Amino acid sequence: MSGVSIKNLTRRKSVPRFAYKMIAENVLPRWDISLVFVDPSKARTLNEQMRGKTYVPNVLSYALEGKNGEIIICLNEAEKQAPTYDMDGRTFVLYLFIHGLLHIKGWAHGVRMEECERNLLAKFAKGGLRSYLHETTHSNGHRHRDIPGKDGRHRGDLR
Repeated sequence: MSGVSIKNLTRRKSVPRFAYKMIAENVLPRWDISLVFVDPSKARTLNEQMRGKTYVPNVLSYALEGKNGEIIICLNEAEKQAPTYDMDGRTFVLYLFIHGLLHIKGWAHGVRMEECERNLLAKFAKGGLRSYLHETTHSNGHRHRDIPGKDGRHRGDLR
């Protein structure tokens, strides 16, 4: 059975929640993915061990034996870098997860990968990227959605 297991190795009580399993199944059907959130010191150590690099990465990803892979995201680095990509920290974490999946799939950086990342981000960030960035949440946790009725018109649409 495929799926995504999530481990939070940071001092934070919670990590961004998305439909990680659905996204992984869309990109890598029937794979098991381990998603690990780490602090900067752990990310730097892993980057040195696995790649010989001495900086703090935002994401590391690699395939394991069979259809298994691991994605490691440094939340602090993601939040710091998000404005550079015109995203909030939460959206950027989703982008990094997608980016990691595509690397596990064997894709290299380039126009094809960037286009696929944009399409997946728009598909899986609630209501598409644009509406996600401007979405408001109410105190009770429910979001207002303007859902069309059976006749195809939206509520309040008098046309």
